[in-house]
Amino acid sequence: MHISWFDRAILGVAGVTALGIGLAITAAPAGFYAAYDIVLGSNPSLLNELRAPGANLAALGALILAGAFLSGVSRLSAALGATVFLAYAFGRLVSLGLDGAPHSGLVTALVVELVIGGLCLLSVVRQTNAVRFSPFRQRAA
Repeated sequence: MHISWFDRAILGVAGVTALGIGLAITAAPAGFYAAYDIVLGSNPSLLNELRAPGANLAALGALILAGAFLSGVSRLSAALGATVFLAYAFGRLVSLGLDGAPHSGLVTALVVELVIGGLCLLSVVRQTNAVRFSPFRQRAA
């Protein structure tokens, strides 16, 4: 199956974003969160609890990015991208309702997550329809 430039671009942006943020959190959580006025201190347990999901986000970002180059996994990568980014957005919306408004940078992150997650979901739909309506697809007799 051919991956369109549109789907490649979406998966590339989503993958690089998740990979980059995940690596930043894994490598330097205090520095990453300081940008949002969050002071972590030196509690090893807290840092451990932040680095682990950071590494998970980096791994998922690599899988999403792979879909921009490997047609066999592009639809799965788009579904992962939609799940990752929309789940983050959902969590932020829950927190907004329960905890109040966060730092403006986290509100910006919410908007970016909604956009990227929505575009990944659009990519899933586009790729599903491309397979379903492919002129080369064999029809069962």
